[in-house]
This record gives sequence, C-alpha cells and structure tokens, in this order.
Amino acid sequence: MILHRRLLLTAAFIATSPQAVLAAPATAPAATATVPPDPAVAPAPVATTTVAPPGARAAQGKAVFTPADFARFAPKTALDMLKQLPGFSIRDAETARGLGQASGNVLVNSRRLSSKSDDIATQLARIPASTVERIELVDAATLDIPGLSGQVANIVAASKGLSGQFSWEPEFRAHYAHPMFTRGQVSVSGRKDWLEYTLSIANLANHSAAGGPTQILDSSGAVIETRQDVWAEDYEEPKISGKFTIDGPGSSVANINVSVQRIYDHYGLHGLRTPVAGTPFDYFLDDRNRDGNWELGGDVEFRLGPGRLKLIGLNHESHEPFSETVVVRPVDGSPATGDRFAQTGDLSERIARAEYNWKLLGADWQLAGEGAFNTLRNVAAIASLDATGQFVDVPFPGGTGGVSEKRYDASLSASKPLSPKVTLQLIVGAERSTLMQTGANGLTRSFFRPKGSASLAWKPSSSFDLSVRLRRRVGQLSFYDFLARQFLDNGNANAGNAELVPQQDWTLEIEANKSFGAWGSTKLRFTGRQVEDYVTVIPIGLTGESVGNVPRARVRVIESNTTLQFDPIGWKGAKLDIHGLYQYTRLPDPLTGKPIAYGDITDQLLELNLRQDVPGTKWAWGSSVQYSHQTAAYRLGEIDRRYEGPVFASLFVENKDVFGLTVHAEVGNVINARSKRDRIVYTGRRDTSPIAFIEARNRLIGPIFSFQVKGTF
Repeated sequence: MILHRRLLLTAAFIATSPQAVLAAPATAPAATATVPPDPAVAPAPVATTTVAPPGARAAQGKAVFTPADFARFAPKTALDMLKQLPGFSIRDAETARGLGQASGNVLVNSRRLSSKSDDIATQLARIPASTVERIELVDAATLDIPGLSGQVANIVAASKGLSGQFSWEPEFRAHYAHPMFTRGQVSVSGRKDWLEYTLSIANLANHSAAGGPTQILDSSGAVIETRQDVWAEDYEEPKISGKFTIDGPGSSVANINVSVQRIYDHYGLHGLRTPVAGTPFDYFLDDRNRDGNWELGGDVEFRLGPGRLKLIGLNHESHEPFSETVVVRPVDGSPATGDRFAQTGDLSERIARAEYNWKLLGADWQLAGEGAFNTLRNVAAIASLDATGQFVDVPFPGGTGGVSEKRYDASLSASKPLSPKVTLQLIVGAERSTLMQTGANGLTRSFFRPKGSASLAWKPSSSFDLSVRLRRRVGQLSFYDFLARQFLDNGNANAGNAELVPQQDWTLEIEANKSFGAWGSTKLRFTGRQVEDYVTVIPIGLTGESVGNVPRARVRVIESNTTLQFDPIGWKGAKLDIHGLYQYTRLPDPLTGKPIAYGDITDQLLELNLRQDVPGTKWAWGSSVQYSHQTAAYRLGEIDRRYEGPVFASLFVENKDVFGLTVHAEVGNVINARSKRDRIVYTGRRDTSPIAFIEARNRLIGPIFSFQVKGTF
C-alpha cells in the first residue's frame, strides 16, 4: 500500500510540475474516471519521413488542432483523433434527470451530444476522420452552452458527400471464455443538398471468464469448505442507429436520432463445492438478460425575435426480462434443490424541452424549460425446485408494481466576459417532481428542489487556463430500487423501499490546464461534493434491508491527465500518457453510524500508456500498465470487496497501412492479474452478530489476445 501511495503521489507531482515533465518520462490517453456520461475525402496520410507531435495553435482563445496534427496516428474516426489529444481525457455526459443542460466535455460543431442511449465515445466512433476539419480546445464558460465546465473539445466536422468507416475487434482468451468474433461497427456518413446523415450498425460485445479456487473459512480462519468454480459471460448488444441533420428552410436546423437495440447477456457458473463436514455438491448459477429498447429523439432550432428557439423531444422505451437460477446437486445422488428469480420490467421515458437563446447587455442568455415523464411497470416472481425437478412459483408481491415520475423544471442562465481573460456563467433554476408508486406500500410524494451553478473561467495566457464551478445538483434514481428483489447468487434480498428519494449535492469543481508546447500538456481536476440523501443499502424494518437514503455523505476527488512528448529529447514519435485518480469518500454507516467509504468504487487509479509511432515506417508499438484499488461494498450482514488485478499490463503492435487498413494486435494481462473477492458474512446484522464465514476467492483470468482492423470506404 505504501508503494501504491508513492506511485500516486509521484504521478500527481509529474502532472503539476513543469520541471518534472522536462526531467522524467510519464503517461496516458486515460480511461475516463467516474466521480460518487460528404464527398469521400482521402484519409490523412501516414507520416513516413518525419513524426511531429500534435501541436496546438492559438486562435481567439482556443487551442486548435488540425488533421495534420494527427496524421502520424492514421486515425479512422473522430474518436481515434480525440484519444490522441495531448492531456485530454473524454469525460462522458452525466446520467441526468431528463435531458437537462449539457454535460461531458465534447461537442460536435458547437452542439452537445444529447442521445441518452449512446455514450460520447460511441457517437464519436461514427464520425469519419476524413470529415473532421479541426478540433478546438476551449474553456466551457466562454461558450453559450449552459452546464459545461472545464476544458471542452469541439470537433468541427463537415460531410460533403459519401464516406464510410468500419472496425472489427475479435478477442480470444487462453482460459474459459468463448472466442469473440462479433464486436465491431460500420457506419456511413454523407450529405445530399440540405440533408446530412449517419447510419450505423454496431455491436459492443464482450466475452469474459475466470476460474479457480475459493476457500470458505470460519471466524478462526479454519477452512470449512473448498470450491473450484468456472464462470463465463457472453454479452452482445447489436444496435442500428441513424442520425439526420436538416438545414433549412431559412435559418432553421433540425436533428433526428433513432436507434433500435437488443441486448443478450448470459452469465453461467459451474463449481464443485466440497465441505469439510458434509456431502460435496455441484453448484450451477445461470443469469440471463434479453433486453430490447428503441429511442426516437430530435430537435429543431430557428430564429425567433432577437434570439433562437430550440425545441427538443425524446421517447425511449425498454423491455427488460431477467432471470437468475441457482441449482445445487449433491454428488451422492440426493435430490437437487434450487431457486429462481425472474422479473420483466417495461420502462418508458418521454421528454419535452425548450431553450431560448439571445444576447443582451454583452451576455449570452438562455431560458429553458423541461417536462419529463418516466414509468416502470415490473412483474417479478420467485420459484423453488420441487422433488420432481420442476420450479414452483412462490408468492412475491413486493417485486411486482409500478413507479412513475412527473417532473418539470425551468432555468435561466447568463454567460458574460468580465474581462478579456475572465468569463462568468450563472445558472439559476428549480424543479418540481411527483413520484408515484403502485403495488406493495404504494405512495405518492411531491418535491420542490432548487438547482443551479456559478462558473468562472480565467485564461491568463495561451498556455494556461483555470476554471471554477459551484453547482447544486439533483440525482437520478433507478426505479427498480423501489421494488423488492432477490440476489440468489449471494443469498441476499432487497425488501423494496417506497420512501426512496433522489440524492442532492453541492459540488465544487476546479480544473487547471497547462500546455508545455512540444513537451506536451497536463490537466489537474479537483472535485468536492457534499451530498444529501445519499443512496445506499439501509435497514428496512426489524430484519430487512433495501436501497434507501442516508442524510449526508462527502466526496473529494483529485484527477490528473498528462501527456509527455519525447521528440524534444530525440526519441521521435514517442509519447507517454499518465492518468491518475484519488477519491476520498465518507458516509455514516447506515447500521453503526461510523464513517465508511462509498461501496464498490475505484478510489485509486494510476494508468501509464506508452506509444511510439516509428519514424519512416507505418508501424507503432506500445504498452500500458494500470493499477487500481476497489472499495468494499456494505450490506447489513456482510462486507464484500471484489476486484481484479490490482495491476494489469499489456503490449501492442500496430501497422497503419495493411492494404489500406490499420491492424492493431494486443496481448493483455501479461503479468497475470487475477479475479479476487474478500467477503465477510455474519450470522445476522454485522453490528451485533458473529461471523458466519469468510469467503476468499482467487481465480485465474489469463492472457487476453485482441485484434482490431479499421478501415474506410
């Protein structure tokens, strides 16, 4: 642990010290951290003689990158380009109530990416690199888009004809997992007169697995049971999407987004469990999801009076059947026992929003109003295996019911330069919502909540900027948490909680960005959060537990992203990226009242990514190392920490012109990170009961071989 802390402190020092940057290597096009989302133009040529690092040019307070800055990487999509932007890490849009104001840190043609069914990376992967004219880095407070903060990347892209791109990403694991051939995507973009369009078919599949021993210990540490388990999960999510932009008539612009998706998720586990005293038995666990969803959304913007009016609408429907089955078969031939939990949820979200933007007194103003209507209709059942081998339903009224919410909110925002180097943005707003639950313990409640933010951006030079934002937020809820639920794999259950409310918080965000020219750039971001009504597992009644609220919690986060370019010291085409994260979280334990950390979050992360695009060739190579630490999750009768690693490492090689294609081959988990679990289970509530058993898991993952083939057409 001391070594881990020293590594994190070293990364933080490098990220904030120009002298350290000049003296020592460091790295990462970093994974995003979550704080408790045309006529065919020839692709950019591969650099074969000189390799220049991406370098920004200043233009009206913006750092501007052109396609030539990314030529050495031979990007096929806008996502490929953004991943190589020095010191920048994509921050996905927040899971917001309704559409709300903009979030995340990426724009396309100065417009927010507002689809609720796709994350930012998925949307960027549909934009061909050949259509990107430039990428602008600008402070969010200087834009007339309320809700953004810190440094924002604006991708300026234009389709003038027809172009397409595709990727195929098969993956193979040495142990347990099924080969995966189905991950990939293909998209076509084009423009015809007043219509611009992108059509896409994608499958973000994932196959994973692990296997190995687990020991069950008593409170003294003596082994009372041994287990040999193997699990495999196959996840597929084929999706068809379309985006259409209509220019005109006049000054109007309209966008239409449509998508249809299926999700197939199968998790299966088989193990032989051998008690020290008792009969060995085979254990089977089978989880299945067969979800389907569709989304239709759009907006139209046009001039009205002194400003512009934007009308937005969205409809999302989801059908989500799920089942979990556990069967135990003694090896001596005794009758099998088992249980099954099944539920089918139908969710609907309908949103209407209007935004009016105008200029007055040297400021950009926006008046916005939104109505959102969300519903869940859920039917759940449990069943037990009888002596004939058939599952017989058992009454489970707490899992069947409905939840709906009607919410209306309004806001007024203003953004104004206070000086050539300082910009202020203010947002004031409020929401009124009504939550209604049917079924067991049904309840109707109404709430009024203020919201808003104040942001200040300071850019004293072309190479440094600082932004500060204070805001009041209202969180989103999962409607399933209102209802009862069984977790057969762990022997736990939620009783359901009709009193659940969304959490609220005050959040302070401070972000500093510094460019070191040819050496690279760095970003340091601090987040402090004071939370009310934090959502976690709480006691229900005398013996039950479920998702509920605790009065308060707090979060402190430091995150850094640094890119170092090694061209100035003669290592041409090489760069090192560092992503570091430290989260401090505290809430009162719902059972004991003592301070504990947020459950099951990554509270420490250090990721190093090295890449060299070899000058004079079409080859690139690199490696990555990642250390992470996961916190334990608390229920009333157990403390459970699951994690993998804690250190993963990989190596890759890439050729950027194999018959016009980019081919990337990677070997992951080269230092044998494993799947682990440390779980303490009590005979009752953990504040008053003795330990029933301790579960110590250590499963093999093994090496992971992945490939990626990308091209354009």
